[in-house]
Amino acid sequence: MTFLPLFSHIYIEDAAREYPLTEHILARFPKAQTISIQNYKEVFNRPRQRWEHQRQSLKLILAARRDSFLYPGSSFVPNFDHTRFFYTTPILNCVYGCEYCYLQGLLSSPTMVAFVNHTAFTEAAARELSGSTPAYLCISYDTDLLAIEDIFGYCAEWIEFAKSHPHVTIEIRTKSANIRALEHITPPSNVILAWTLSPDDVVKRFEHKTPSLQARLKAIAHAQKLQWRVRLCFDPILRVKEWQKHYQELVETTFATIEPNALADVSLGVFRINSGYLRTMQEQRPDSRLVTYPYHVQNGSASYTDAERQEMITHVSEHTLRSIPKEKLCPVPWQW
Repeated sequence: MTFLPLFSHIYIEDAAREYPLTEHILARFPKAQTISIQNYKEVFNRPRQRWEHQRQSLKLILAARRDSFLYPGSSFVPNFDHTRFFYTTPILNCVYGCEYCYLQGLLSSPTMVAFVNHTAFTEAAARELSGSTPAYLCISYDTDLLAIEDIFGYCAEWIEFAKSHPHVTIEIRTKSANIRALEHITPPSNVILAWTLSPDDVVKRFEHKTPSLQARLKAIAHAQKLQWRVRLCFDPILRVKEWQKHYQELVETTFATIEPNALADVSLGVFRINSGYLRTMQEQRPDSRLVTYPYHVQNGSASYTDAERQEMITHVSEHTLRSIPKEKLCPVPWQW
């Protein structure tokens, strides 16, 4: 079967046409077929969509967000000791296709939605996070912004926001190797580039379309030379066959490549997900051994058993602590 190229079709809300970013994106994809729509939800929320089939040739929707610019941070994600913890979603969905991604259970379509009225997001953040009380804001929660920075430029805009709001820490979570997109920017101390790292075997089997581990490590080493604050995220740790060997090799390879003393910290977390999302994913991906694994479900969450999770965290922690001090290790808090 032959699939169409990335963004072969671009849906455009009438309200989104007036924004300069819309013109910029359309210029980047001059061969795309454009379709006018009134509201992105009429395409995005259509019933009975086939997620995995649609992922093979992603479409794009350009929309204008009307409300809900910031959300309280999820309990599934660490807040790094910040009581004011938020995330924002300038883009819905991701160019990558990680088999364990919760978006498959949360959203009805893999079609990407880019909100082109981006200043409305930063203005809302300025209002919501005003004052001097420290706050933590994740901007790459429901996508990988760095991977598509060359198209949308959202990371650069949030980094500018961080420069004028020093009490707000911005986290950009990524699996991308696209650090060159930020080479022209002087790194503020309140921006953290947080790389998700997985063993080679996990990358090849489950993190579809993502850069290799070596490509990510090379990008991290370059980011460190450019003086960016870097966080490593061994998260999610997956209980795959011979997981102990794979994660030991991951940790050893990582710290043989990058400078551990220059890291902000290292986050550890095992796979966990809302159990409702997991049920939806299992219906859509009955062929996936990862998705259909017999996870332990309790209080609306799905993960491994307490004993399994403790074993996994202990194993990866022990190897990680050979390279970094204990105070830089941040296991994700867990509570059923």
